[in-house]
Amino acid sequence: MAEAEAEAEGWVLPQAVEQLIEQICREQNQTPPGTEVRQELALLGEEEAVNLLRIIAASTIKKTLSAFIMYMIRKPKQPHSNNNHTPSPHKVPRVSPLHTPSSPSPSAPASQSQDRPVTQSTIPERWSQASLTSPNGYLRGDSFSSSLENAVSPKLAAWGELEFRKAFLILSYIGENQLEHVDISADEIRSLKHLGMVDFEERVWKALGQKYTINYEDRRRTLDWDMKKTHIYHCHVSLDGKYKFKGPYLHKTKTHLQRVLGDENVLVVKFAEEVADRRQLDISWDSYSMYNKIASEGIVVGFYRYRFFVFKDGGKEEKKKDPTSSSVKCFFIRKESIEMIYEARSLFMHAHRLPSVANYMARFSLILSKTTKLEVDLASVNIQRIEDVLCTDQEGKVVYEKPEKPRIHTDGTGFISEDLALICGNNVHRGERSRDENIATNPSIVELESNLLAMQRQESKAQEPPLLIQFRLFNNGCAVKGTLLVNKKLPPRTIQVRPSMIKVETDPKLSNIRTVNSLEIVGTSNQPKKAYLSRNLIALLSYGGVPKEYFMDILSNALSDAHGVFSNKGAALRVSFNHGEMDDFSVARMILSGIPLDESYLQHRLSILMKEEKKSLKGGKLHVPECYYLMGTVDPTGLLESDEVCVILDYGQISGKVLVYRNPGLHFGDIHVLKATYVKALESFIGNAKFAIFFPCKGPRSLGDEIAGGDFDGDMYWVSRNPQLLEHFKVSEPWTPSYSVHKVPNNAIPLKKPTDFSSMELEQELFKLFLSTRFQPSYAVGVAADSWLALMDRLLILGDDCTEEKVRVKANILKLIDIYYDALDAPKKGGQKIEVPRELKAELFPHYMERDNSFNSTSILGLIYDTVNKYQTEDQSMKEVRKLPCFDVEVPEACMEKWKEHYEQYRQDMTAALQNGCEGKNEAADEVIKKYKMILYGATDFEERKRGIDEVYNEALAIYHVTYDYANHRRDAKYCFFVWRIASSALLNLYAKKQDERSFVCLRSVLREIFN
Repeated sequence: MAEAEAEAEGWVLPQAVEQLIEQICREQNQTPPGTEVRQELALLGEEEAVNLLRIIAASTIKKTLSAFIMYMIRKPKQPHSNNNHTPSPHKVPRVSPLHTPSSPSPSAPASQSQDRPVTQSTIPERWSQASLTSPNGYLRGDSFSSSLENAVSPKLAAWGELEFRKAFLILSYIGENQLEHVDISADEIRSLKHLGMVDFEERVWKALGQKYTINYEDRRRTLDWDMKKTHIYHCHVSLDGKYKFKGPYLHKTKTHLQRVLGDENVLVVKFAEEVADRRQLDISWDSYSMYNKIASEGIVVGFYRYRFFVFKDGGKEEKKKDPTSSSVKCFFIRKESIEMIYEARSLFMHAHRLPSVANYMARFSLILSKTTKLEVDLASVNIQRIEDVLCTDQEGKVVYEKPEKPRIHTDGTGFISEDLALICGNNVHRGERSRDENIATNPSIVELESNLLAMQRQESKAQEPPLLIQFRLFNNGCAVKGTLLVNKKLPPRTIQVRPSMIKVETDPKLSNIRTVNSLEIVGTSNQPKKAYLSRNLIALLSYGGVPKEYFMDILSNALSDAHGVFSNKGAALRVSFNHGEMDDFSVARMILSGIPLDESYLQHRLSILMKEEKKSLKGGKLHVPECYYLMGTVDPTGLLESDEVCVILDYGQISGKVLVYRNPGLHFGDIHVLKATYVKALESFIGNAKFAIFFPCKGPRSLGDEIAGGDFDGDMYWVSRNPQLLEHFKVSEPWTPSYSVHKVPNNAIPLKKPTDFSSMELEQELFKLFLSTRFQPSYAVGVAADSWLALMDRLLILGDDCTEEKVRVKANILKLIDIYYDALDAPKKGGQKIEVPRELKAELFPHYMERDNSFNSTSILGLIYDTVNKYQTEDQSMKEVRKLPCFDVEVPEACMEKWKEHYEQYRQDMTAALQNGCEGKNEAADEVIKKYKMILYGATDFEERKRGIDEVYNEALAIYHVTYDYANHRRDAKYCFFVWRIASSALLNLYAKKQDERSFVCLRSVLREIFN
């Protein structure tokens, strides 16, 4: 196969070379080298390639033939070599763009590069003096020696023999110190390389981490090293160019970038902010000079060089994860030269053909979406292009948004055959397949019949393909983004995409350059979770005529329900499910297992959930029945009229009027009243697939576009069939884009196309763009949104006698909406900077926004905030901690002593894990919990226990007594946390046995469906 590929690409080797390869493979049981390695051999010439292979034939190959060949090719030539071939001193060996001495081919196993022994003689020949230095000094002494052997210390040579994640962990644990200056020898490093990761981490932490790492949270202790998780490697760079490494962090999801290059070839780089406020200054190539130097020279990690590759602004979602850190994430990859970076980008897509540098990076960042790969050979898939459905007027003429840009009904959505959709499977969200976990429930709380019916529905749904698939397709340099609707009419193994979905076209000039082709799944149209209102949506509904009393009634019921959590199991269970992600549904498990509501720890946790419930309610997060968030697409039958939609829920298509809205809509007309219509013909396309809203493909403008500028590449639409909302709401004219928004010149982004630059110039422009995005972010979206809410609040308060002021306020609101929508789209439309004019910026804000410069609002949002604030709840923590009678039994003394020691150590471990910062804090706490679960169960949970059931019960009871005694001593039930996070499954199982009642299993999604 490798020979056939090589021949197809023109890398046919001489017969003498082929014979030697065949001989080595036969004698040493090796796999023939791949295309990239054969290319390197061809570039050497026959004589040198034969000499090299003869040396290999006489040696013992410890890893792979490919790795050994590349090692020999890159091995520096000795000054007094007997080799007859004497290369020119200026000769630079040619390399494949997909393979470097420090980076394996993307198709090679990750372990191939991780396990490759690195010694003095393996430093790539092309590394110059500059490339053998780094701010941390990992590859240099005080002066550079002409001898490469003198440049590499014994410590670094030993470090290079480690598996990459082990080697990186050492650098992570020495902080900003140089490897040469820390207290560990080369022999000690080598003595660790055969340890498993758990033992390796423990040893290195004790030897280095405790001495050189300031924060305990930087410790990477985990039991999941070998669970096939993604390894994320971080580098934090300071303004003076020094850097320290952190990681590896383990994640469940993976990006296309990581999947193609391998985890060890991707470095997440964070650049420190300058102390001075630079918001009003322009970023130039001379600003942040050390960062520019790193961009041009790369970051050296041991023997490996990483260079700037791609960045992405994660926006609000990324900011929520860590409010103290920038939402802009920057990625370097392991490549030696800038020219190779340019070529590596072509491995993913041919983004250089895009019209601007900003557009180039915006589209290239598609490789950073968290996805799961569809395991199918794209070469066997028929990927067809079909036309978009254009918007037309009553006379059938195409309607244009602006010259040469027609309006489109089908923006972002295509089709996929049923067989491929079935391979994708259901319940994918942000690149991760969700697992519906079981919860042991008590039949006295939830009726068995309801659960069994719901479980039967769950089983029938599992046999259907997902109705819609949000995806990224990378194929022969082309990048496609959008959704695919399952289409039973398509022949097997067929995908149909439209021009509106194609974000990057293939460059015909690069047709012979290899690309990594893949269909990546971001998410599927899943069963909608409980839907809530937001402040924006309440404001728009209120403006549309929904009376204050309606919202206050909902709030009153929610507060009454919340008040009953301490006495009513149904109310307590609803609240526990609303906030179940906070504690992995532990409160719900306790309630469903029959633990009385007055139990001390349960009362404490319900108090916490109550506070969270109040916080949500204050922010307008009100649950309205019969509302859903559904992924949008277009009617494939063409039967829906311009004011109709088709809505498919769990029981099929619904009929009647519905409200439709899309976050983050701000315009008065962003809420539409439409007619949900049954379309029989649709079933021949989708069968019984569920959960989506279909928009018509008739009329002069797409309904999706009318709703806050939406499209169908994965946008979620709020759909309500609530009769009270429909009764009161009056529609407004839909939003129409304006092109007179306030744009300002952005000198950091040139108007030239990427193809107008050399590879070096393009890298500079891309890094300039990163610096501008990272250190001079646009605040227009946030400023416009906040000012909109302040003005909207004013509009809601004004009476009918304030006509002139209403007109003025509304006019300013409309201007802010245009600016807001334009700022949202700016990154993918050329990167134009948007500003909010001073006269439109709010000076005072309603008090519920909790700003210093505020006024007391009497709008519906102010009333909601004040009502919740007045609602007082009793803190259930600081009370006597009582034990459950059925657990107040004698426990073997040995168990008690064992867990007294463990509990004391646990408090130290958890304190250290939570004491610093945001990043990794939850992960560090989870690792502490996992450690003690392993001690109790011999596994990570009760169901997978490796120890005897009686032994587990005794120790669970011991943990219970030790923890509750300590909590009672401190008179605070929060200290009971340990036992219910570690031993809850064992205790709840034991409790059920002691009650002489049988429990049964229920899916979490079933309970969510019932309580919604």
